[in-house]
Amino acid sequence: MRLSCQQFRLWSASFSATKPAMLHETPSPKTSAKLFQKFMPALPSLPTRRTDAEAIVRELFSHADVQVGGTRAWDITVRDPRFYDRLLRDASIGFGESYMEDWWEVPQLDVLVEKLIRSNIKAKILGSWRLKALTIKALVLNLQAKTRSGPSVEAHYDIGNDLYTRMLDERMVYTCGYWKDAKNLAESQEAKLDLVARKVGLKPGMRVLDLGCGWGGMASWAAEKYGCSVIGVTLSKDQVQLGNDLWGPKGKKLDVELRLCDYRDVKGKFDRVISIGMMEHVGPKNHSDMMRVIHDRLVDDGVALVHTIANNMSRSHGTPFIEKYIFPNAVAPSLEQIGRASGGLFVMEDLHNIGPDYDPTLMAWWKNFDRTYSEISHRYDRKFYQMWKMYLLAAAGAGRARDGQLYQMVFTKTGRAKPDYVHSR
Repeated sequence: MRLSCQQFRLWSASFSATKPAMLHETPSPKTSAKLFQKFMPALPSLPTRRTDAEAIVRELFSHADVQVGGTRAWDITVRDPRFYDRLLRDASIGFGESYMEDWWEVPQLDVLVEKLIRSNIKAKILGSWRLKALTIKALVLNLQAKTRSGPSVEAHYDIGNDLYTRMLDERMVYTCGYWKDAKNLAESQEAKLDLVARKVGLKPGMRVLDLGCGWGGMASWAAEKYGCSVIGVTLSKDQVQLGNDLWGPKGKKLDVELRLCDYRDVKGKFDRVISIGMMEHVGPKNHSDMMRVIHDRLVDDGVALVHTIANNMSRSHGTPFIEKYIFPNAVAPSLEQIGRASGGLFVMEDLHNIGPDYDPTLMAWWKNFDRTYSEISHRYDRKFYQMWKMYLLAAAGAGRARDGQLYQMVFTKTGRAKPDYVHSR
């Protein structure tokens, strides 16, 4: 039996609460086999690796009220039995990639993901010695036949404006909408933009900086509805080109300028600084830098707003599938991390969680994408379709299960009087 040091550490880590001192040492492959027999003497002999993996997955899914081969909308149908090993070995990447490869299917992917998250499958494994033992046995046996390919090559795809113009609303807003009184996607996005505008107290003539401006949805709203002069910055050439065409001299002729620029390179002072959907992308090591930039660009009596997806606990990396295929290096912050980054710079005047509103936003994006996919299928193949479906519907299910949040935070510099409009909801 061949057992790498890395795999053995993963194995021994699953017994962290009770592992013997000798497991702190890195064993040889021969010793690994002896240790497995010593600590799992009562484990029943199972016929094949595939059967082991299937038994584990079926039992785990049963805790979430999900059946393999069932008839309900959230029950899965397995088309390729390699799915079971792949899921246990590669977790979220195995779950997503096997779906992209049509190894399994489910009528309502969002409901399946919601149920799996709500069942807290990871804790079920850690709390069950039987499931631990079966999982370890499957992993150890799997190593014998596993092909050791090189490092995975991250997928690089050229997502164009042709996809986003079909998926998003007319203002091209690619962040969570506000569905309190909205009946559709467009209304939810306009409600969100106006909510932000009212929270920071936009007034005619104000200079506004939009960090991570996307295609200029917020910038256009501030200029068109509130008479502001807006500079937006993004690192996307496609966003700058289309955004300026929409809102600049060629389009609505608003006082909006979108720039291809890193947020740290912006100069000047602004009455209001707004960042919608950028903090998720800067990474934990740059949270403080981002808040410092906002502080330095804001006039002393100004108001700033940060709108960000947030994790329920601090993390140093994102979900592997999302990191690999959708948002490389993106890590949503936690409230703890945001507090550390803003400490000493700002007073948080208001905190508003609209996390549940991401579910209907994502479902609306999915319906738009699915409805218009035939128009762009010549550019985006079946595998991309499956990947994008996994991204949007899994995110919707995760949001419904409250696995993440969406915070809007209003900040002022220390010493400024509290604005009287920050609670405009």
